[in-house]
Amino acid sequence: MKVLELSHVEDSLLLKFEGAFEQQAPLENELTPLLEALEQYADGWMPDVVNGKRLRKYSRLATWKALEEKREGRGASIFLHRTKWPALSVWPRLKFPPLPPTLALLMEVQPLSFFSQAERSHQLVELVRAWASRYPATHASAHSLADHQLSGAPDFGRDEKTARRDGFDKVYEVCWLNVFGPKLVETVGRERVLSTPAWRVEELPNGAVLLVTWPTAADFASEEARLAQARAHVHLRPDLDFDTVLRALRERSAALAPVEPLFPLDLAPLLSRVVDRTAIHERQRKITEFNAWRPPEPTEWLPVEEALPSDVGNPKHTLDQYSLQAEHLVAMLHTEVPSISKRAPESLTDVDFYFWRDDSPKRRLREVLDEHVVPAVGAYLGQVLVQNLGGRWIPRQQLMEAQVLVGDRVWLPFVRAHHYLRSRQSLLDYSLTRFYREAERQGAP
Repeated sequence: MKVLELSHVEDSLLLKFEGAFEQQAPLENELTPLLEALEQYADGWMPDVVNGKRLRKYSRLATWKALEEKREGRGASIFLHRTKWPALSVWPRLKFPPLPPTLALLMEVQPLSFFSQAERSHQLVELVRAWASRYPATHASAHSLADHQLSGAPDFGRDEKTARRDGFDKVYEVCWLNVFGPKLVETVGRERVLSTPAWRVEELPNGAVLLVTWPTAADFASEEARLAQARAHVHLRPDLDFDTVLRALRERSAALAPVEPLFPLDLAPLLSRVVDRTAIHERQRKITEFNAWRPPEPTEWLPVEEALPSDVGNPKHTLDQYSLQAEHLVAMLHTEVPSISKRAPESLTDVDFYFWRDDSPKRRLREVLDEHVVPAVGAYLGQVLVQNLGGRWIPRQQLMEAQVLVGDRVWLPFVRAHHYLRSRQSLLDYSLTRFYREAERQGAP
């Protein structure tokens, strides 16, 4: 079974739930209502895989087996997934005595647009209502993952120790769906909570309150939904200013509004992959940044009339050394970058992305980079110029003076590699891909 993985490309619905269960009752009896509600209301996104110590087709029995396998001391946790669209990750976590018996659950359904239909959103509300009624909830929420990250959750400006100690002890944020536990309701004032202007407000049997700001989860960033969110938040927090809250929400909506990528043509394949690795709430800002950015023109070249002649006594031996250095890069990256053995232009983009993703200039010792990685990268880059553009090495005793003749220019691949491996940003500013494409253009007849 191959489960669908959550990506960085699309927003998800994030559901966070924390409640309590009865420690004296058999665990299967206590958790059966959890799964019953999931089976009843997760229409079109029901998990079909249980992940304990191994993957199993979903069933209640498989869930009990996975929990038994993963129980360690005072806790147990498993994952539930799907093999078909939409993607799903459900992470239920149990704490056992002597800790307070707690059921915590973190769930993502991707894409968020799956909940554009009102009926699907309403079923999700009923699911959370069923859970919160059965497992006394201290707090629960469902909202856009991207917007949740922009909100400052879960610490909301507090240091981590304070945030862990106090939890959601006041209304820091109002999400699309909220369950406020009895303690928080009493702190705010039950009458105030129940009179919140929202699409749905319901008092649950255990004293918690379910509050939903708007009919559809996926529509959270619309102007009408933001107005409803701001009204609810300011009602529950009279100390807040409505205009200030609404302005912040609108800014978040603007930050998440789709931006069309207009990347430099040479680097579009690389930058698209960088964007896809960017946190979802920063994705549009990163696209905007790359749309405005232009890499510096390559300067690591000389006109052919200024080329330095070879000054080595045994050119073949020096060329063999370049080949060995290039092979060192192939050996170093062949697992992470399978295309590297092809020495093709596309391989350079794969190498660029690998070093960026790894943040090699920061993670590796500078001495190792300069003594081993720079020569390997420069030699590999030179070999790609030779193999794909009909280039010719002009070997030199000093590595940084070694040149590859293409057309009416000589190119300095080792100098480019030196510039390239200075920082994470320099991997983009001085990418191998950009260098190759410029040499390709200049060398064209």
